[in-house]
Amino acid sequence: MERRASSSLQTNRPALSPRAVEAIVEIITGGAGHDPNPTVGIYRSATQLERFFRRCNLNFSLNGASRVPAVEAYLLSLMHDSAGQDTLVQVLEMAVDPRDFAGCPERLSASVEFLNMHLRFDGLELAAHGHRFRLVRQGQFAAVAGALAERAVALDLDTVHRDTERALQQAHSDPEDAVTAACSMLESVCRSILKGLGKHLPAKKDLAHLMGAVQAELNLSPSRKDLPTEIEDDVRRILGGLTTVTIGIGALRTHAGDAHGRERGFRRIDARIACLAVHSASTIAIFLIETWQSQAASKPVACPEPS
Repeated sequence: MERRASSSLQTNRPALSPRAVEAIVEIITGGAGHDPNPTVGIYRSATQLERFFRRCNLNFSLNGASRVPAVEAYLLSLMHDSAGQDTLVQVLEMAVDPRDFAGCPERLSASVEFLNMHLRFDGLELAAHGHRFRLVRQGQFAAVAGALAERAVALDLDTVHRDTERALQQAHSDPEDAVTAACSMLESVCRSILKGLGKHLPAKKDLAHLMGAVQAELNLSPSRKDLPTEIEDDVRRILGGLTTVTIGIGALRTHAGDAHGRERGFRRIDARIACLAVHSASTIAIFLIETWQSQAASKPVACPEPS
C-alpha cells in the first residue's frame, strides 16, 4: 500500500489521535457488516474503498484482507510523520465529501456529527466551508467566516475563498501569515466589487485606498447625507468604524504580517490577534458583498426601446 505524494496537501494541519482515526474508519467503511444502509457513514465494498483512496491520491489495495482492519491499519500507519498527518486530514475531509451523500444528506449530517463527537477530544472539529467541510481547531471557525466562504464560492471569488481558508488554517500555527492572508482577502473583495461595478481601481492599490473607493461607490461613507435623523449619528459611527478597522488590518499586515519578511522564529503577534484580524476582515467583507448585491438587485431593469 504505497502512498503517493500530492501537491494539494497543506502543511501546518492539526494532528489526529488514534481514536479519531477509528472514527474516520467507521465513516469510510460503513462498518464491518454488509448492511447497505449503515448507521453512520457509507458502506463501501473493497473496490469502492480502493476508488475512494485513489481520489485522495493514495495507492491502497486490500490484497484480500478484511475491509475494516486493513483500512484502520493503513490510516494508523500514517500517523508517525507530519506528511502522514496531512494525508489523514485529507482523508478525513474526503470522507464527508457532500457529493458522496447526494442521495442521503441526512447521513452526511449524522457523519459530521459523529466525527465531531470524537474530534472535540483532540480540540478539533469539522466546519462547513463553502460546499465542503474543513478540519479546524475547535472554535476557530466563526460563523461569519463560514458565511464568507459560502458567498465567495457562490460568486466565484476564487482568490477570496483561498485567502479566507489560508487565514483560518494559519491563525494558530502561523499568525503572521494569517494576518497577511486576511488583508489580501479583503483587498480581493474590494477589487472584485470595483471591477463588478465597472469602476477603475484607485491609483494607490493598498487596502485603505481600495476600501475608500468601495465605500464611495456603495454609498458607505460616514459623511453620507441620506440617513434618517434618529439613527444618523449611530450609522455614521459604524461606517467610520469600518474605515478604522480596515486601516488597522492593513497596518497590522505591514508591521506584524509576513508580507515584508520576518526574522526566523520571531513572532510579533499571537493567535488571538490573528483571529481578531481574520474575523474582523470577514465581517467587513460580508457586509461589502451584501451591500453590493443588494444595490445590484434594487436597480431597475432597463426596458428595450420599441421598434
